[in-house]
Amino acid sequence: MPTAELFDQIKKTHAPLIVAAVQTAQNPSLRAEFDKALLLSEQNGWGDLVKAIRKILDGDRNENLSRGLDDEDASIVIAILQGLQNPASLPDPEQKADASQAAPMLAGMIHQAARGDVNALTLLSQMAEQMSQTSGDMAQLSAIIKPLVDGERDVDRLMAKMGPSGESLITGIVSELAKLDSH
Repeated sequence: MPTAELFDQIKKTHAPLIVAAVQTAQNPSLRAEFDKALLLSEQNGWGDLVKAIRKILDGDRNENLSRGLDDEDASIVIAILQGLQNPASLPDPEQKADASQAAPMLAGMIHQAARGDVNALTLLSQMAEQMSQTSGDMAQLSAIIKPLVDGERDVDRLMAKMGPSGESLITGIVSELAKLDSH
């Protein structure tokens, strides 16, 4: 299970999915529409997560549904289950993940992955896969995750195709990595 900080970041990142899953579990008339979104997620490589969400929609509320899932998927499942028990725990689907926390969070995961942490490497690769399907700075970030894990720290090389917000994120990641690498 990830740290509380990472869990909160994952909840914020996947807030629309988490909230939609809770709403669908509470209102079965939404299921047909939500199943379309789940089918797309399944086709994009999120099969294990979709299987767990479908079990929740079918009434299973056992936290063991998160077993065997990677940290990100397990966090999503746990957030859905918590949301069903306590709607006040649900993240705001309109609030974006805190960008100021993105650099330290990504740097921490990159640092852990570079040191052989399989969970961190798996989570990073899944994030990179998702980001690669977008455009702009996020797509560019997906392309430099592996070089960062492999030890690349040349900011100019890393920011080659980034816009201003991406450059700021890369600068923050490299700065955080310098702190982590010095310990």
